[in-house]
Amino acid sequence: MKTLLVILDGLNYQVAYEAMGYLHGECAAGHGCLYSLECELPSLSRPLYECILTGIPPVESGVVHNDVVRLSHHRSIFHYARAAGLTTAAAAYHWVSELYNRAPFDAIRDRHTVEPQATIQYGHFYHADHYPDSHLFEDAESLRQRYQPDFLLIHPMNIDDAGHRFGLSSPQYRNAARTADGLLSRYLPAWLAEGYQVLVTADHGMNDDRSHGGILPEERQVPLFVFGDAFSQEDAAPLQTQLCGTICRLLGVEHDRPVCRELLK
Repeated sequence: MKTLLVILDGLNYQVAYEAMGYLHGECAAGHGCLYSLECELPSLSRPLYECILTGIPPVESGVVHNDVVRLSHHRSIFHYARAAGLTTAAAAYHWVSELYNRAPFDAIRDRHTVEPQATIQYGHFYHADHYPDSHLFEDAESLRQRYQPDFLLIHPMNIDDAGHRFGLSSPQYRNAARTADGLLSRYLPAWLAEGYQVLVTADHGMNDDRSHGGILPEERQVPLFVFGDAFSQEDAAPLQTQLCGTICRLLGVEHDRPVCRELLK
């Protein structure tokens, strides 16, 4: 089944629970379900992109801080999908390109990627944290409509950017989450109508020091919304390290990663 993963960078679970009315409405209508999961450590972005996409914790992957600029040493969802002959795409921060396509990132060469032989075949990769989420979702929808990828990653940054500027308890941070919820309301109905399985999660949360990286609950607790007819909507306790294997199961591709079986029918 075609699958779409949305990583809302820096979104704390409690803020997602309180601010994302549209996603909750879809859940209340029986179209999805919200779970809480705890991110791996350190609660930093690049290590957790690698964790989500490969199922490997940072201390095992070696991507233990944001300045590890190299290709991943592990197979990701993109690798498993490509090995099965599926099409891959991403509208994401440039660190994703560095992990799975080419490092270091060269904006002129890599920002707009159309490379059928690459791990991420089609991509729009941005490198400014304030790059508007509205533009990023448009980039993603353009990729989806143009290339019909089997696996599409959508990764906006404005929630995290607001957290670093204003902190967890700020109206700016909460409103950035509301904005992302509103953007999803424009696209999710069409995705579901076209049979996509959709996961919406975060890499890490945020604290009132305008940062993250430690073990505070507000830094580690993140949401996982799931939508689509492949999900069970039953009680589950998903782990961040199970997202890779679970998505591979949805895609129907061979893999060797753990799966959260309770999430799936």
